[in-house]
Parts: sequence; C-alpha cells; structure tokens
Amino acid sequence: MVVLLLELVVLLALVGLLLYALGVWSARPAVPPGADRQRLSGRQQARLADAVARARWTPAHDEVDGETRVLLRRAYPGPDGLPVVLEERVYTTFPASDPAWESRFTEAMSGARFRCSYLNAEESAG
Repeated sequence: MVVLLLELVVLLALVGLLLYALGVWSARPAVPPGADRQRLSGRQQARLADAVARARWTPAHDEVDGETRVLLRRAYPGPDGLPVVLEERVYTTFPASDPAWESRFTEAMSGARFRCSYLNAEESAG
C-alpha cells in the first residue's frame, strides 16, 4: 500500500512537471527577439532607403466586423515582390450589408484614387 501511494505521488509530480514545462513552452514568444532583424550591408540599406523613398499611395479596401473600409496605403514593393505597407489610413467606412453597397464602394474607391494621386503629387513636389 505504501509503495502504491509513493508511485502515485511520483506520477503526480511528473504530470505536474510536464504541465509546468508545457505552460512555459507555450508562453514563450514564437520568434526570439531580434531574430527577424538582420544586419543590412551598406548597399542593402541604400536599396531599402531608395525603395522607401519611392513608396506610393494606393487605394485598397477590406472588410472588418461587417464594415467595408476603403483605405489609403503608402507602400513599396518588398524584396519578394509583395507590397510592404508603411502607412495605412481609413478613407471611409460603410456597412457591408448596405443595399447601395456597389454604388457607395465605386464612389469611395474613386475618391480614394483621387486622394492617392493628390498625396503622391504632393510628396513628389516636396
């Protein structure tokens, strides 16, 4: 009987240790701090600075919580060809279930395109 009780205590201690280790492992960050940052050479820094300087404003849209958002995004093409967003502004929002969604969306995107062309012209003049 004493041996059985001792085995039960050891088993509970091992389960507790396993649960503790699992909690510590799951609470750690997925990527170690600074792992995503690489040292860039002078040439790579210059290329990145040039790409950021050539960033352009473009219209975009998405849907969040049943609301359609028309956005103004300032982005440049990244090394993989996908856009890297530097800044994002909400131009307008309206319900995604709006019966006049198509006309509101068309009008909002047109206004966002005009605003983006204005922002791009303003930045190129400066």
